[in-house]
Formats: sequence, C-alpha cells, structure tokens
Amino acid sequence: MQELTQRLKVSEVTIRKDLTLLEEMGNVVRTRGGAQLAEDRAQLRGIQVRKEENLAEKERIAAKARELVNEDDTIYVDSGSTCMLFARRLLDMNLRIVTNSLDIMNVVADAPGISLISVGGSYRKEAGSFIGPMAIEALKGLRIQTCFIGATALSAAGVFSSQNIIEAELKSRVLKSSKRRVVLADAGKFGRDAFAVFARPEDVDILITDRWIEGMRDLTVLGIEVLAAGA
Repeated sequence: MQELTQRLKVSEVTIRKDLTLLEEMGNVVRTRGGAQLAEDRAQLRGIQVRKEENLAEKERIAAKARELVNEDDTIYVDSGSTCMLFARRLLDMNLRIVTNSLDIMNVVADAPGISLISVGGSYRKEAGSFIGPMAIEALKGLRIQTCFIGATALSAAGVFSSQNIIEAELKSRVLKSSKRRVVLADAGKFGRDAFAVFARPEDVDILITDRWIEGMRDLTVLGIEVLAAGA
C-alpha cells in the first residue's frame, strides 16, 4: 500500500477506495497491504466476441444439456455464451432458474413457466455476470438440483479453469451447492489452462462437449462422465 501511495502520489485513503472499486468490478483481488490482478487481461475476450465463436458447436452442447433438465427442476445456469444458448432452450418448461448472468435473466424473464432467481453481486461487464461476496452469500441458502457451468479451459487431468479469480470463486461455490454438477465446454477448450482454477475431477459429475477427443478418456478414468453431442 505504501508503495502505491508513493508511486501514484495520492493518499492511502484514495488508494483503498480505488482498490475497492476495482475489486467490485472484478479486476483485482485485495490482499493484505495491497492487491493482485484477478485475471489475465492479455487473454481476456468480451462476451460479445465469444457469442460469435464456435456457434454450431455450442448449439449442439446446449441441445444435449437440455436433455438433462426435467420439469419443475431447480437449476443454476452460469454466465457465458454456451450457457445462454442453453437457456434459450428452456423457455417452454416449468423451472426455477438461478443465475448470475444478465443475458440469461433477459432471455428467461418473460417465460411463463420459469421462476427466476438472481444471485446479485457486483457486475462484471466483460462477462455480463454478477460476482463477488454478495453473490456467494446468496447461494448459501439455496439447494440446486443441477448446475450448468461454463469453463474457459479444462486439462486432461480434469482441472477446470476460468480467466477471473473472483468468477472462479463463485463457480466453486455453485458446485458445492449443487447435487449434480455439469460443465459445458466445447472441445477446443480441452488440453488448455486458464488463469484461475475452479474445479478438479471430484467436483464435476458430467462434461458436455461437442465432440469426442481421445484425451478425454482420461477424464472418464477420473470419474467424470463425458457426453459428446457431435454428429
């Protein structure tokens, strides 16, 4: 903290205020005496860009995920482009949907059979999602039958990761609150690592992807059921 006040030539009060704002925006994580970056900004791509990528693959994943949902379920739908396509396939159902995604709230808000629950929190513009302590606290009182979580990357060792630490903390909390835990990720994300780990093999029950890659056999050995939606 002292180094920041000297380098920026502002008061410690101003530094604390600015760090609090940056943390609420999901850009940094406060540490004792300072802060660290919450994400790898060099790898960051906004939600609008990601909505246009691998669209056909994501549609197949969304259709496969729809098969796991039953009438009157209570489900969590994560933020992200694949999850949004999945949410669009639920509009004719009777469900309770919990989400942190502004896009998904807008998609399902007027569906007659859907009861919508927002976890709230601080809004992260890059992902169109609400994150942070308020969102995590809201989840503590909820019991979710199935969660559908997005991922930036997953390794052959069954490590699931995202670009933002604060977002990853929320994903981890959702997994702990859910009876059945499903990750939606296209095959292009396999064999990669992102900035912040949110799950390991024991934290995930099912991976839904668009096509089978031989290395995914390692995930099945680790106890993760892999559902490939490809033709």
